[in-house]
Amino acid sequence: MRTSENIEDREKLIEEFKHILRKNNLKITQPRLRVLNLISEKKTAISQPELEKILGGEIDRVTLYRILASFEEKGILHKVFDLNGTATYAICSTKCSEDHHHDQHVHFICSVCNSVFCLDEITLPKINIPRGFSFHSIAINAVGLCDNCQDK
Repeated sequence: MRTSENIEDREKLIEEFKHILRKNNLKITQPRLRVLNLISEKKTAISQPELEKILGGEIDRVTLYRILASFEEKGILHKVFDLNGTATYAICSTKCSEDHHHDQHVHFICSVCNSVFCLDEITLPKINIPRGFSFHSIAINAVGLCDNCQDK
């Protein structure tokens, strides 16, 4: 049963998504709002095929691909590859922008279910790179068993 509190929370979230789209000069469309909503509800990163399965025929494959690509380009989502090399997507930090992603954190990948988790609370050490090198991003993946697979 939906309570008025749940409806208020939902409306706040939709307004937040609209603000994100406006801030990034993206048109507010139902498909974009739907994709943001789905990804924000997940506790793990999600792949395009998983999104397609959930959406059914609601959003076609090409539109979904374009939405994910534009969200990644604008710093709304970040992409992480799972153990099979499949791209998965998670919501970026509010500090991310089109020019600079601040989502340089550890990702945990479960070796059983292949779920990808963002471990935002783990801070990465400062990386000293050799003179003449240019640093753009860092990807550190921890692989093991998630809490769900650990219990099986």
